[in-house]
Amino acid sequence: MSKKRIFFALFTIFVLLILFLTILYYFEDPDRGLVMGDSIGVVEITGVIKDGKEELRQLYDFGKNNKVKAIIIRIDTPGGAVGPSQEIYNEILKIKKKKPVIASIGTIGASGGYYIASGASKIVANPGSITGSIGVIMQFMSFESLLGKVGIKGNVIKSGEYKDTGSPFRDMTKEEKVLMQGLLDDVHNQFIDAVSNGRNLNRKEVEKIADGRIITGKQAKDLKLVDELGNFNDAVEIAKKLSGIQGEPKLIFGRKKKSMLFDLLSDFSENDAKSQFYLLLSDLRIPKYLLPIYKYFEN
Repeated sequence: MSKKRIFFALFTIFVLLILFLTILYYFEDPDRGLVMGDSIGVVEITGVIKDGKEELRQLYDFGKNNKVKAIIIRIDTPGGAVGPSQEIYNEILKIKKKKPVIASIGTIGASGGYYIASGASKIVANPGSITGSIGVIMQFMSFESLLGKVGIKGNVIKSGEYKDTGSPFRDMTKEEKVLMQGLLDDVHNQFIDAVSNGRNLNRKEVEKIADGRIITGKQAKDLKLVDELGNFNDAVEIAKKLSGIQGEPKLIFGRKKKSMLFDLLSDFSENDAKSQFYLLLSDLRIPKYLLPIYKYFEN
């Protein structure tokens, strides 16, 4: 093999390696790219809400990107922790001052899920979606009697009267129950205030239904907790209309950061792949010979 061919082979390998590392760099954090054309960002909130860190990151990135004209929060969650729900709710309030934020409730958007949705510019739910559950709950179990039967007793050393409140080794005292009820009432009032402010409803109206009940999307619309009945595609149309997008908008799905290529490639849907490829190409100068490939992924 001539030196010329060896050099060409090594150069080709080098170029392919650079291209691979560039793609990996963008896949590790897809929000590094600049979006081409008017787009709608989609942030998915699914499962029990435990930590809102990733959702906050996606919201922040979509919020500051001028090419993302609107954001859809796709909600499929029964709720979860209060803190993360409040963080996401407050971030939505900030963003909707600059661009529309549409909440789309799928199967369920209750408790913390509805807390988040109430901060949006508009809420869309299916007639049969489960939502509402404006309330707070804390559950404690006492194994005192059971442990006593088998001769097990817990010994606790504490620095304050209420330090072991909720311990499974004993029943709560009356004072502890009053303390915990006060805590729950405070969080419940915060929930009511959030719905009242986010939905622009009289607080008294919200208090009437803030008893933890779950309701359907249709019932929620009658109670002014939901604006429109419809599916995700209807939410897209509303986002398009409110943001003034002309033509078919590009949907950019936010994704959690991946630290390893194996994790990135696992559970990777076609929509995810197209969205990330779109974000990648948007920040590159595309040679003419790559345009057919770009057109394929765009369509």
